[in-house]
Amino acid sequence: MPIIRLSGTVLHDQDPARELRADLLALLFRAGWNIFNSNGDQRITLGNIEGKIIESNAFLFTPQPSLEDMFKAISVFVGYQTLDPNLRAKPTIILNGDSSWDSFFSVLSQLQRLGTIKQNHEDFLLKAASTHDVLPLLKKAGEQAPPDAGRERCYSEKARPFESPAPAELLGNVCVFCSASIHEAGYLQDGYDLGRLLAENQLGCVSGAGKSGIMGTVVQGSVEAGGWTAGSNVPHIIELEGLPEGLSTFWLRPDIYTRMEVMIQNSHAFVIMPGGSGTMQELLALLIFRSQNDPLMENKPIVIYNRPLPDGTGFWDSLVALLDSHGRRDSCLVVSDIEEIIPSLLPAMTPLETVAS
Repeated sequence: MPIIRLSGTVLHDQDPARELRADLLALLFRAGWNIFNSNGDQRITLGNIEGKIIESNAFLFTPQPSLEDMFKAISVFVGYQTLDPNLRAKPTIILNGDSSWDSFFSVLSQLQRLGTIKQNHEDFLLKAASTHDVLPLLKKAGEQAPPDAGRERCYSEKARPFESPAPAELLGNVCVFCSASIHEAGYLQDGYDLGRLLAENQLGCVSGAGKSGIMGTVVQGSVEAGGWTAGSNVPHIIELEGLPEGLSTFWLRPDIYTRMEVMIQNSHAFVIMPGGSGTMQELLALLIFRSQNDPLMENKPIVIYNRPLPDGTGFWDSLVALLDSHGRRDSCLVVSDIEEIIPSLLPAMTPLETVAS
């Protein structure tokens, strides 16, 4: 029988989500679905999430999402965007009858308007207004071809991991999460300038090792200024984005989650540049680690570069509002000038044990 994975956690016997969850279980069981995480007590980690995706045939997200639920939903969407073969023809439904997912969708809509998300998220994350909409949506998704993410594999290079020691004078590593799809000159220049500033301040540059967009120019700026650069990527995304030239160290990983993990392990601080759903996913992962008091995030600052837009708003305004509504706004420093980033990071630089490739 097919397997559907539920999100959400039942907090206690009187949790209002319990009744809705019971309705969903009954509907799905009668329709022939096996259900994983039916009790809402399974934990997802960066190390096990890909395995959970592989073993499931569909995904269902319930109302009142936590940041962890949003992380799971955005992770599935990123998998659709990057043509993850383990997600092919596996539908995702988000039950949003109470509008509790609206702030999440608001971020995706803004990023689509700004051009860092090319796909319409509503084609991939199917909204259900009530429990009775779930089965018809699953049936319809099973009868249709999967949505086209509109991406092509442009590179055939076979990447191999490699590593060169960081120079002794390096103060520490800064991980830059950003877009690989933006091609506007101003955004690319910001990426180049940040990479250069990192190198000039004896800071290593850790990235997602993509050749295009801001991700590519951050590495370029650091390399051309004589900086030490490291990055991690996965085979099926390398076929979409290629690898930048000049990396000092490259960690090849099998999936986007272990890719994030090695980047976090090898960084002292994090900068969130303009990006798309992948950048949002990476920020949520950092915040989840922090909320769990994970040693990986101990004393590691997160700086969000909320690039000013022509209309007077900021690139990440909707994301900052989402964090504020979940009480996580204070977990990050939000800046609007690229020159503010480096001074915010330098106090966090301490010796860091590196991870082998």
